[in-house]
Amino acid sequence: MDAFIVGWGHTRFGKFDGLDLEALIKDAASAALVDAGIAGEDVDAVWLGNFNSGLVPDGFCSSMILHADPGLRFKPAIRCENACASGSAALYSALDAVNSGRCRVALVVGAEKMTGLDTAGVTKALGGASYQAEESGTSFPQIFARFAEAYAQNFEDPTEAMARISVKNHANAMRNPLAHLRRPVDLDFCLAVSDKNPVIAPPLKLSDCSLISDGAAAVVVAHRSRLPDFRRAVGFRAAELVSDLLPLSAKRPERFEGPAVAIARAYAAAGATVDDIGAAEVHDCFTIAELLSVEALGLAKPGQGSAVVREGQTERDGRLPINLSGGLKAKGHPVGATGVSMHVMIARQLLGEADEMQLASPPELGLCLNLGGGAVTSAVSILEAVKA
Repeated sequence: MDAFIVGWGHTRFGKFDGLDLEALIKDAASAALVDAGIAGEDVDAVWLGNFNSGLVPDGFCSSMILHADPGLRFKPAIRCENACASGSAALYSALDAVNSGRCRVALVVGAEKMTGLDTAGVTKALGGASYQAEESGTSFPQIFARFAEAYAQNFEDPTEAMARISVKNHANAMRNPLAHLRRPVDLDFCLAVSDKNPVIAPPLKLSDCSLISDGAAAVVVAHRSRLPDFRRAVGFRAAELVSDLLPLSAKRPERFEGPAVAIARAYAAAGATVDDIGAAEVHDCFTIAELLSVEALGLAKPGQGSAVVREGQTERDGRLPINLSGGLKAKGHPVGATGVSMHVMIARQLLGEADEMQLASPPELGLCLNLGGGAVTSAVSILEAVKA
């Protein structure tokens, strides 16, 4: 590929009453430009990943990126929506433009303002990403509860593995100052139903669910010909996007079929296997999603992922550290920002710039798995540092 990440910006994730969508976009975009060492006039086009679905009244928000720098005025601005993979959709669209030579420098922002609505309002908005003909009125906790139920029926009870995933990701978030929830939880808490950990959609408890968060992340993507202008760069060994059928009834929910296809294609494109990946950020919107991702990645055969989790293979000192940022579970899940945030987190690891989150030795390859809907969209990137 001829497209490279050469700079980024990332707001804190959390509940920010004083920041609207525009402010979040502006903060991340401005920080990315500064980090890359460029100004607005150096950018050829901008892309915004934003789901919305009624979360905010701003239905036409692509040009909000232009407010980050006067030099961005009159640049083409495009909004991409692909449910929780909206950020990756925007990034991949920019990659296509840069790889084709149509753009030399692109600015990509993923952003979401979610906390302006109450929990019921957010649940309804997110429900717009399901198949309305069959799943209207079904919440996403209920949809992913079906994945967990199917897993239990076909393989084994995933409850303990899901609890261990939650404990791990909360512990990782303690090292991430940008995370929404920097609070440890223990295994007993995550296993037990309590006033502080109620059942949300059986068998999923509150400790199995990602956070309702505000936040934004941004990257600057540059063409290979521009690399001498930047101090460091992260390249794409693979960027694969797979779209599966929308109805949950059309899939086998005990497996992540679409993600497995996307991951296999990414491995083939990168000339790599799971053993070559040194860190991964995966879409743990619910803890069952990370368990299924462990299997889709090839760390375990279908139905055998619990042992991998129990043995600590996905811990920061394990075979493949997963969600060193805290993941969606604890870092937070501002929907449109998530895919871009994953790429920032992996890029920082590869370059040795992840501060407290940093592994002792920067990995050679890192992987991002960003999902949309009930594993309908699967975006998989395999990244490498090419200029540090």
